[in-house]
Amino acid sequence: MQDVHDLSLMLERKTPLLVIETWEEPRALDLLTRLAIKRGKAIQQWTLTDGLRRLGFGEENGVEQSEDPVRALLSIKQHSQDGIWVFCDLHPFIDEPQITRLLKDIALQAESSGKTLVLISHQLKLPAELQRLAARFQLQMPNEEQLMSLVQEEARHYSAHSGKRVKTDEQTLNKLVANLKGLTFSDARRLIRGAIVDDGAITRDDVPEISKAKLELMDMAGVMSFEYDTARFSDVAGLSAMKQWLHSRQQGFLTADNDLRPKGMMLFGIQGGGKSLAAKAVAGSWGVPLLRLDMGALYNKFFGETERNLRQSLQLAELMSPCVVWIDEIEKAMSGDSNDSGVSQRVLGALLTWLAEHQSRVFVVATANNIHVLPPELMRKGRLDELFFVDLPSADVRGEIFAIHLKRRGQDPDAFDMPLLAIASEGFSGAEIEQAVVSAWYERSVQKGSEGTDGALTLDTESLLAAIRNTVPLSVTMAEQLDALRRWADGRAVLAD
Repeated sequence: MQDVHDLSLMLERKTPLLVIETWEEPRALDLLTRLAIKRGKAIQQWTLTDGLRRLGFGEENGVEQSEDPVRALLSIKQHSQDGIWVFCDLHPFIDEPQITRLLKDIALQAESSGKTLVLISHQLKLPAELQRLAARFQLQMPNEEQLMSLVQEEARHYSAHSGKRVKTDEQTLNKLVANLKGLTFSDARRLIRGAIVDDGAITRDDVPEISKAKLELMDMAGVMSFEYDTARFSDVAGLSAMKQWLHSRQQGFLTADNDLRPKGMMLFGIQGGGKSLAAKAVAGSWGVPLLRLDMGALYNKFFGETERNLRQSLQLAELMSPCVVWIDEIEKAMSGDSNDSGVSQRVLGALLTWLAEHQSRVFVVATANNIHVLPPELMRKGRLDELFFVDLPSADVRGEIFAIHLKRRGQDPDAFDMPLLAIASEGFSGAEIEQAVVSAWYERSVQKGSEGTDGALTLDTESLLAAIRNTVPLSVTMAEQLDALRRWADGRAVLAD
């Protein structure tokens, strides 16, 4: 009803040129037709395939070869009566001088003639000379109540045809509806129907599939990706201080008002220290979707497109809320030079403004390897709530990491000399410990194959020690950089563990 009211007001104001950007052409045409009939106005539609044809009531145009946009616009310009003309396929021709001039002529006549031109397209940029003659109208997206009605309608439709009730539970249903926000009626209906007809149920497995499909529909799959592979804090060894900090803020993120809601955190440290896994664990433990923002994919050679990509990505994150947005290696997008025409500075400005002002339940986890190149305003409190330094794991934590990766490969950690492995791997990051387990596994596979023995593959302490001895950790090859990070973090950041 709000769409009808707002669109009616725009028509009453005699807006000469009305632009509607939408993927729901049938819905826009239906709204315009209903309003035209209510107001007693003739309405016609133009498409590239059919030319001009009547909608609702009124006389046919009778223009020959009206598929030609120039012929169609000339006939409207010469038409003596008022009315509404809806053009659905004009966007490829909008910059042609003759088309632009005809649109301008008709728009300038609007006050005296009562003619209204409506341009409908998924995306339409007007020439500069038409912008002040035009107004834009955006169809409302369905709210949660309307989305729930769509789910119930599709469930009834499925039951009527299959004779079976759709199985679900209230919590899953509410999550599904929340993840549908920001989609059009038609797109939401299609995804709901797909979730139901697959197995006659709406389950927890449908929720991430809906989120992934939503990103693809919004054409942001390249810049913003949905991460299926989340984790739990139990999958992350160490980082106890960070875990406690997040645990104390979980409820506030989900329920508190904006003034008390946490906005995000920055993690920095040596590569392979577990920063990315920690970002995944926040989403997994809080039970919200994880979106990964690829800062490198934001950049576009066309002027203004990079900033537009960022704005669309952040708007999408708000539509997906509550969610976690993971910005990995954020320094790669913020360390521009004089040759990028100021793009990095504009991206930084847009990101800082959003971090300070957004009202949505979006928690940002930014990770960085080189903290020195990041601008200080990005790390100011109020944009992100805390700055954590992820150092190399202690001996106890290294033992936990070995246990996690051994369990994942079907090995019993109690069968290994954990204290010895922890001591031997001093200076190793979590990623390097995992790689040592993987290397030992492959070496043992080759050995087992040459021996021709059967049975499950098993590792032992000695095979892991051999893999450790064959590894030169980053703490050795990058000792100077790690020392510099530790000196910088002292007094500036909170130790994550």
